[in-house]
Amino acid sequence: MYAIVEIAGQQFKVEKDQQLYVHRLEGKEGSKVSFDNVLLIDNGGKVAVGAPAVTGASVSAKILEHLKGDKVIVFKKKRRKGYKVKNGHRQSFTKIQIEGIAEKGAAKKAEPKAEVKEEAPKAEAPKKEAPAKKAPAKKPAAKKVTKKTEE
Repeated sequence: MYAIVEIAGQQFKVEKDQQLYVHRLEGKEGSKVSFDNVLLIDNGGKVAVGAPAVTGASVSAKILEHLKGDKVIVFKKKRRKGYKVKNGHRQSFTKIQIEGIAEKGAAKKAEPKAEVKEEAPKAEAPKKEAPAKKAPAKKPAAKKVTKKTEE
């Protein structure tokens, strides 16, 4: 039995008891994580394909350790310009072990829900209506004074 699941923005083909490295996940070492975005499940030839995800399916895993990958050197250069930049990068990874693949028939454990406190509705202040503004009276345009009209 295997499943294709999306973990931290990447898709992985996983089986039970498989160990794999994924991009850094939140959680402490030894804690359990669950992935609900299961795209495909193959159970001995019986294939369930999601559109886009299989409803009710989940993959549970255990965080084994947090670590960093190998250093990648980034070197930039522009010839004849005296421009050189050298940077290094180490990606953070999490090593996980797949503990189980649950199909849609499996019942999920109920998650504890946070109690929502209902606030008393606030009394609305009476709205004051602004008095209607009167449009200013239009004045006739002043006539231009030229030499001919003066004489």
